Amino acid sequence: MNRLMNLPVYKKAEEVYELAKAMVEVMEDTDKREAEWFSNEIMSNATMILGKIANAEGGGLYSLRMYNAVRIRLGIQDMMTAVISTEMFGMNEDDYVQLMRDKVEEFRIEFVAWIRGFDKSNDIPDDWAIRFDTSTPEQEKLEELMFDEDKFFESFDDGDDWFDDEDSKEGDDEDDADKPK
Repeated sequence: MNRLMNLPVYKKAEEVYELAKAMVEVMEDTDKREAEWFSNEIMSNATMILGKIANAEGGGLYSLRMYNAVRIRLGIQDMMTAVISTEMFGMNEDDYVQLMRDKVEEFRIEFVAWIRGFDKSNDIPDDWAIRFDTSTPEQEKLEELMFDEDKFFESFDDGDDWFDDEDSKEGDDEDDADKPK
């Protein structure tokens, strides 16, 4: 647990969480009905980010660590959408939005350094073919199965003109039929 809490990315995530908490406390003073929803959105994502860092550190497989990293990225994006929206709805000060942008940028720098440290060799083949590491024969075979260029293009006939003049004229006639004369 100490190792997790000493990670620079985790420390920055805690700072994001603390700032989110302060923003939500300020929003409690507003009578806007949207305030509760935005507060929940901000805090649930700030909390989830901490949990996903712990999940990624708890599992060694590269694909699982990257799954958690993607969820963190999406959580940051959703949280920032809510933060910016609070300003638009007049529930938050502009300086809180800028403070959060700055804090998220600090977090992003640590996040990138953190994921670059993931061990790509510690993984199993991905049968869903979401991530490819063509260093293994299994992955190369999956990649070949995913897209067959010849099969894809054989469905097109060289004589077919998808956008010939007749088609565009027919479309123009239909558009003209809707216009009053």
